[in-house]
Amino acid sequence: MTERNARRGGRPGAPERADTDQVRRQNRSLVLSTVRRRAPIARVDLGTATRLSPATITAITADLISEGLISAVTVEHAPRAPEADGEPPAPSVRGRPRILLQLNAEVAYVLAVKVAFNKIVLVVADYEGTVIARREESPPTLRETRASFPRLLVALIHDFLAAEKVPLRRVAEIGIAAQGFVDQNTGSVVWSPAFSERDIELVRPVRRAFGIPCFITNDANMIAQALHWADPVVYGGTFAVIFVDYGVGLGLFVGDKLHAGADGSAAEIGHMNHIPGGPLCRCGRRGCLEAFVADYAIWREASAMSPDTDPADARPSAADLLALEAAAKAGDARIAGIYHDAGRALGYGIARLMALVNPGRIVFTGASTRAFPLIEAAMHEGIADALVEDLRRNTIFQTLPWDQDMIITGLIADALARLDSEVFAATDITRRTEIELPREERA
Repeated sequence: MTERNARRGGRPGAPERADTDQVRRQNRSLVLSTVRRRAPIARVDLGTATRLSPATITAITADLISEGLISAVTVEHAPRAPEADGEPPAPSVRGRPRILLQLNAEVAYVLAVKVAFNKIVLVVADYEGTVIARREESPPTLRETRASFPRLLVALIHDFLAAEKVPLRRVAEIGIAAQGFVDQNTGSVVWSPAFSERDIELVRPVRRAFGIPCFITNDANMIAQALHWADPVVYGGTFAVIFVDYGVGLGLFVGDKLHAGADGSAAEIGHMNHIPGGPLCRCGRRGCLEAFVADYAIWREASAMSPDTDPADARPSAADLLALEAAAKAGDARIAGIYHDAGRALGYGIARLMALVNPGRIVFTGASTRAFPLIEAAMHEGIADALVEDLRRNTIFQTLPWDQDMIITGLIADALARLDSEVFAATDITRRTEIELPREERA
């Protein structure tokens, strides 16, 4: 027994074995994630990208091939993959064919579910992240109750998988992204503009119905996850995504990790109070930032409605918003002033975010970013008024066109990353003849 183990009272070699297993798990996860991002990739390029030794790469990839997680393909004079630091690939040298590694797409599927106002999107992706089936449903969500919506969701998932002939045994995880506040501890939608009732539990009913691990998250979080997945260099470290549309959402990465808080409801910037006692927000409170910036807030003010008007009664159409934007751009001073005030309010909210977490990059997206030229100058005025220059000089601001699939992409990326790091990175599955996916007790 080593001196360290003797002091701990453990059995000989136990900590060393635990340390070794942990290192192997981390290395397997690193190899899987690198193959996922850069496949097809040769072992030598994989070693360069991961900085693991040739012996380690050989051992890990041999195990992953034997388990069916990755496959090797022979390619004549294949070009080398880009270097890990982004440098151009070295010229390929003619000679014997190269053996390239890629993921086995059929190892596992993930199901992504987006829950929004009067819309449910269901998507199945394979282990490579390729979408293989998709469906959109338009149920009147406001009519659903705490009891009825979980049943509806389970039925929609069941019908979707059956219609698309997706084997349930291949589905490794179900991810749900919802508008509003979610509680990951209870697996519930605490509040959402999509529903008239609160505390709608979704994770447990789905787990019971299908016996498949399930998680729930906020939709804005998955936008940030999608960007990080697409380009972890640009969208890495500490950065924020501000989603402006039917509401104002925030996805936040801190130290290269998604920050969801204690229960998944972190970063609700839209519901930070801007002016106490201000206009009515969809959450039922008054003066939230969203009540000054979201599309319904702009429309309510432009239509000369009372600030007490329920946001549900101030829902503009896409045509309504386009008309407002056109009027402001054409010189309508009143409408332009409304956008200016919204931009300034957003700037004050962003200044608080910058003071708290010091993001290196802030990205704006959502359908309302179409009107960003109308609010951008005022937003920067608000930031400058609320925050000293020293705390804002290094942050990069970026606007991205809205892509509704970003939320789904984030769900898929999140689920696959979890499979890589928590399921398939485990060393106790080596040399199995068939991959066993995690399953839970069904009701």
